[in-house]
Amino acid sequence: MFEELFEIPDTIERYRAAPLAEPRELYLRHLADFGAGRLTLRQIALDQIRLLDVLDLHEGEKVSVAEIEATEPDWAHARRPRLGRSLPTTRKSAKRSLSRVIRWLRFLGWLDEPEENRHPYSAELGAFEEWMRAERGYAEQTIDGNLRSAREFLDWLAAGGKQLKSARIADVDAAIKAKTARRHYSRVTIRSGAGRLRVFFRFAEEHDLCTPGMAEGIVPPRFYRDQKVRGTLSRSDIERLLATTDSDRPKDKRDRAILMLLIVYGLRAGEIRTLRLDDLDWENETLRVHRPKTGRTDLFPLSQAVGQAIVRYLVDVRPPRPERALFLTLAAPIRPLGRTTPGYMVRRRMDEAGIAAERRGTHVLRHTAAQHLLDRGVSMKVIGDYLGHRNPRSTKAYARFDLNALREVADFDLEGLA
Repeated sequence: MFEELFEIPDTIERYRAAPLAEPRELYLRHLADFGAGRLTLRQIALDQIRLLDVLDLHEGEKVSVAEIEATEPDWAHARRPRLGRSLPTTRKSAKRSLSRVIRWLRFLGWLDEPEENRHPYSAELGAFEEWMRAERGYAEQTIDGNLRSAREFLDWLAAGGKQLKSARIADVDAAIKAKTARRHYSRVTIRSGAGRLRVFFRFAEEHDLCTPGMAEGIVPPRFYRDQKVRGTLSRSDIERLLATTDSDRPKDKRDRAILMLLIVYGLRAGEIRTLRLDDLDWENETLRVHRPKTGRTDLFPLSQAVGQAIVRYLVDVRPPRPERALFLTLAAPIRPLGRTTPGYMVRRRMDEAGIAAERRGTHVLRHTAAQHLLDRGVSMKVIGDYLGHRNPRSTKAYARFDLNALREVADFDLEGLA
């Protein structure tokens, strides 16, 4: 296998002479059979070597995910040898490498994890992730969403005792119906979920994992451009929402800072989670926002109201931890916010404030910010740039609102809510 990946004889020999050559090669061959590209396989081969460099691993020895993740500082902050060349590593690339080697050890049965945590399609999901990242070049947020939808569908299949190879379009329809029966989803959300499943089935068809034609057979519900799908909050709703944080409780101070960022800048949940201490430039009063969905970074003037809320959180609440993430959990184990935390927080605060809205979660505040700008006469191009839209069509949706019904938002003085 190493001869197929590398050309220089000395490089081939070094890979072959490194520990655990047979288990490493076995996994690489397995991924190659799934259609993984040469560059992807070379990266995984390198990650295997680097794991053995930072962790004393022996054949058949089981190791936990926690033990593997504990080696992250060695991956993220050290310059590891790339078989004769130095390889600088970022924290983001280190996490990708950790994810790859965890899947390798799970494939071998060397991962120490409860039986119930092992997904019956872990190998297929791992190959799907590599395919999206290496072959398609999807953004990390897109990869996470597609993986989540694929995993949910495969869980539904496994619960019914069905196999992916024998799945039919009727099974996809039934899975979507079962999911929507548990919770109300809008037509747009259902359409997005069906679209993510189409991506998975394109991968599955390419690698002979399912019946041909499945991807084309998934027909998402139609969505008409003139259809109103988004809800916004009024000034009084926003005031009531922020009023739920009017206390000295640590959680209220943290949540108020998050709510102010969502309201003023219309940030996505993922953008809240990726904010770091270094993104705040207090001297120049600017805020840097990384957009995981589009891969771009934007710079904003830091609103006084938002700055005051963040300072209050940093001084009074944020645990003195080495993590550079701006927002952390407040209960042990202290760590950056989870994927669903911002949305859950907004929904809980809306319930507490008695706000009844068509849409709930962080996106209702994003749409409110957009509507506020639109009502002030800001151009669609500027609004799109402000929200970090990659496609101008994403911004056009806001023009379909009844502007007069929400005209009061134009007079909304955010600075007065600090």
